[in-house]
Amino acid sequence: MSLILSRRDIEFLLFDWLGVDALSDHNLYETLDRDIYTGVLDLAERLAADVVAPVNKIADSSEPVMLPDGSVAMPAEIGAALEALKQSGLFSAAQPAEYGGMQLPFVVEKAAFAWIQAASPAVSGYVLLTMAAANLLVEHGTTEQIDDFALPLLAGETFGTMCLSEPHAGSSLGDVRTRAVPDGDHYRLFGNKMWISGGEHSLSSSITHLVLARPQDAPPGVKGLSLFIVPRDLMAADGTSTRNDVSLAGLNHKMGQRGTVNTLLNFGEGRHRPQGASGAIGYLVGAHGDGLKLMFTMMNEARIGVGTSAAAIGYTGYLHALDYARSRPQGRLASDRNPSSSQVPIIEHADVRRMLLIQKSFVEGGLALNLYCASLVDRIRVGSASQRADLGLLLDLLTPIAKSWPSQFCLEANSLAIQVHGGYGYTRDYNVEQFYRDNRLNPIHEGTHGIQALDLLGRKVSMAKGAAFDLLRAEIGSSCERAGQAAGELPELGEAVEAHLARFAEITARLIDIEDPDTRLADAALYLEAAGHLVIGWIWLDLLLACEGEHSDFHAGKRMAGRYFIRRELPKIDPLLDTLHAMDGLVREADPKWF
Repeated sequence: MSLILSRRDIEFLLFDWLGVDALSDHNLYETLDRDIYTGVLDLAERLAADVVAPVNKIADSSEPVMLPDGSVAMPAEIGAALEALKQSGLFSAAQPAEYGGMQLPFVVEKAAFAWIQAASPAVSGYVLLTMAAANLLVEHGTTEQIDDFALPLLAGETFGTMCLSEPHAGSSLGDVRTRAVPDGDHYRLFGNKMWISGGEHSLSSSITHLVLARPQDAPPGVKGLSLFIVPRDLMAADGTSTRNDVSLAGLNHKMGQRGTVNTLLNFGEGRHRPQGASGAIGYLVGAHGDGLKLMFTMMNEARIGVGTSAAAIGYTGYLHALDYARSRPQGRLASDRNPSSSQVPIIEHADVRRMLLIQKSFVEGGLALNLYCASLVDRIRVGSASQRADLGLLLDLLTPIAKSWPSQFCLEANSLAIQVHGGYGYTRDYNVEQFYRDNRLNPIHEGTHGIQALDLLGRKVSMAKGAAFDLLRAEIGSSCERAGQAAGELPELGEAVEAHLARFAEITARLIDIEDPDTRLADAALYLEAAGHLVIGWIWLDLLLACEGEHSDFHAGKRMAGRYFIRRELPKIDPLLDTLHAMDGLVREADPKWF
């Protein structure tokens, strides 16, 4: 059994639940079939096990070092693993053939990539950012920008970054100060960017930075931001390259995912002077003022990527804990009073099974949610105009949940994996302590829980006059209706999900009607957590419907985890909804001086 991910579960999610086979009925995917999909999964599983996973501890123990010349020293094994991933074609797998891809369904690509994320979050981080940068340019770039920048990204020749945050601004992007000064057919950028993953390395021939900056005379706030391509290296007509005015100011040393170099970058400080002048040469993408809107293409993909990574790291932690619990003898059952009898594997103890069951329900639910979101991308690609509009709204609504819920609760699964290991769990001799540190970054990556909560309650549930939320209610209601017509426990479980949906919808309507945003959003994080649990409860109900008529141990395990989540975890949103309903103002009334 693999300790990275469960191949059986991946195939269940893709083929038995999401029905990926049916995509071949559409022209876009008509040349593809299940054999191709399973071949891609085979490739990803082999790469994860044989190439990427062995690098994970090396990347953790030998983190990047900044050298006096401004370059970065990294373990050679990271570069070798990334070269193997480049040669595999996974960078461009979901792209059309004209861009070097195999036009793979997005959900299959994400399922395959989950193996790489579980094997090493640090190594996979470079690929995730590069694919997202390429996809942004394919969607919004000019033909020349696609040829010059997107295609090398998709080929793995160059790697990409996302340059949003600045030392003084953090998540407050409206306060971005980086300036863009026009200079002929390009711009020169001046400013500083912080927390830039993959910002400097020698793992690829160059680095393509996608940078939010403020052109001269642009208005304040996010409406004044534009998006620029800023290559680290500038190519001349004769094929030679010169360094752009982008320099490494320092490295951030993280508690986890240490092999993904994290940087502070200076643009236009004059250390490098392309074409004789200071300022990092950049090229405008799209129209002035559309920077944040365009960047959301990359940010939303990255958020789904973070959610999938969180679920994958939680999943591999669960599998390690399960393997340990099956092989570690300790103690005897409470009913066995004979001190001479043999010790039992700790999985025989009810409390250990409780911790494993929580982990299983969290990580399998979190992975399923993110693959569901990826499947919406494929349904958008093959759908009619009206279907694309509806599915796009549903995906927008689910994105903050798909990012934040696994980041919170699959991290909790990693904590429980340590607990299952007992004293060994927090030593470096076992992998689970690193899994926890690696996953702890994901509640912050691509927008904190608080940012996602403000997005969900402040914008998403009310967008298009509530149409997105209505679509989600309809999807959940459909699953509940099907459960009501099924056998066994499904009607009861469906009623539980439906009852919580009704109360959640009532609270949502009440919150939306509050005009003062400070009052409405004070407990937005609680709303996000409740929304996440409700959505995962629905996902589990739908998974249980896909198990109908199946009687293997695998399906019995699914039923056990789904019943557990709906019966024991879903009711935990009731106190959250009570608090949201009360609107007691407790948090807003806490004067900063009292802390």
